[in-house]
Amino acid sequence: MLPIRDHNPSGRVPFVTFALIGANVGIFCLYWLSIDSELALGRFFMTWGLVPARISYGEGFGTFLTSMFLHGGWMHLAGNMVFLWIFGDNMEEEMGHLGFLLFYLASGVAAAGAQYLAEPASVIPMVGASGAIAGVMGGYLLMFPKARVDVFFFFVVFFRVIPIPAFIVLGIWFAIQLGSGWATPADQGGVAYWAHAGGFVAGLAVTVPLWLRLGGPRCWGRTHGVPPHPVASYAAVQSRIPRVRRGGKIGPWDPR
Repeated sequence: MLPIRDHNPSGRVPFVTFALIGANVGIFCLYWLSIDSELALGRFFMTWGLVPARISYGEGFGTFLTSMFLHGGWMHLAGNMVFLWIFGDNMEEEMGHLGFLLFYLASGVAAAGAQYLAEPASVIPMVGASGAIAGVMGGYLLMFPKARVDVFFFFVVFFRVIPIPAFIVLGIWFAIQLGSGWATPADQGGVAYWAHAGGFVAGLAVTVPLWLRLGGPRCWGRTHGVPPHPVASYAAVQSRIPRVRRGGKIGPWDPR
């Protein structure tokens, strides 16, 4: 299941969201296309990624910030930028450009802190914007729980785009991070599940004052839990795999 878009684009240009996407893509291209060996790339990540053991030793505190602008590959980058594009614009509109930027950075730092606390002696570098974007998702869940999000669902050869309320999409995502975090040793490497969970909780918590200022539960009643914009209409995307109906009739697609 992969979220691909929401149904309530923001009412004004999300300059900060665009700038963050541009910064992440630009920085990635600078080092990914210029570093010519895995050894050199590993050294780069050890220097600019967040290495918990370095923090415990009393150095590398700047990597709480730099690590959130690095990615381990094209798919890592693309997945994160899609999530930022889907959920970032509406949060930026509610918080304002500067407020959203500070919120994003604070969520990323909190996410890195959660991963550090999970395994402070680890020498595995953590990179990626996932924690900061998880914070955006946590805030989105509080502000717009009933916003519809189109999810690309695929299973073997069947695929379809299905609109699902945000609280289901984000709730399932958060549950997966918690479950995977408990099941996966933090020093094993791979996905930084605790950074995701920590960023999500931090983003939700930091959004509470804004939500209360807008009326708290009354805000949900006024907006129906969706961004205050007309719903965008998208053409449904159906599976192109032909169905075999009862009785074994052959469809016109069959060459016979």
